[in-house]
Amino acid sequence: MGKAFIIDVTKCSGCRNCQIACKDEHVDNDWSPWAKPQPDTGQFWTRVDEQVRGQVPKVRISYTVHMCQHCENAPCMAAAPEAVYRRDDGLVIVDPEKAADKRELVEACPYGAIFWNEELAIPQKCTGCAHLVDAGEVPHCVDVCPHGALRFGEEEEFAEEIAVAEALLPERAATDKPHVYYLNLPKRFLAGMVVDLEADEVIIGAKVTAENLDSGEVLASETDEFGDFWFHQVAAANWRVYVEAEGYLTRMLEASTVDEDRNMGPIELFAAE
Repeated sequence: MGKAFIIDVTKCSGCRNCQIACKDEHVDNDWSPWAKPQPDTGQFWTRVDEQVRGQVPKVRISYTVHMCQHCENAPCMAAAPEAVYRRDDGLVIVDPEKAADKRELVEACPYGAIFWNEELAIPQKCTGCAHLVDAGEVPHCVDVCPHGALRFGEEEEFAEEIAVAEALLPERAATDKPHVYYLNLPKRFLAGMVVDLEADEVIIGAKVTAENLDSGEVLASETDEFGDFWFHQVAAANWRVYVEAEGYLTRMLEASTVDEDRNMGPIELFAAE
């Protein structure tokens, strides 16, 4: 066990305080033996990726923090074991002296977390603010997060959350064993609006049932005061959607979230005779 980062995507507002704090902590500051100064531009050891999802008018924006995953079996460590090491507390460090001229380390990281410093001719990345951790503090990115989206501490403290957490690259989790754990990574949404066009009204309280045609999972929702319905954090799958409301004929439609989030748009119901 050791140190770990917990990142809750739903708490991130995209303020990028963490991104700026990383630059503030490392640009023009030499924290040897953990890190040489970060360049003014071209490197974001911590960065926030913005993803615009859905189709107008049902659009959501997700923000996901990317950083070194401080893997237990770090690919960069395997690529240059003489230059990359894992501290007793779990933080993975690229030694700025021993890694000189090892540009291949940039490509060794599948997470895109290692950068090349042209001026110093060294690869660089997040150190977990090892110099602050050794002083009994938390990494600067964690310290400035206003919503608690980033947290740092002993893995034992986060045991319950780690048990339900996800990896940034799930297909590599078993091999790399990253120690950055994500909660609520964005999945798909399925949404729409139920309307009575003849009456020129939305239909409030309509029952909407979505059946996952790939897994058989069934989800249920109701339209709100705007006639809207949402299914959040659903699988990338093909769906059969049933819409029912008192006094109306039931409609069945199909939709797909395989490639992207899906706004089904206005769904018209017809009055039962």
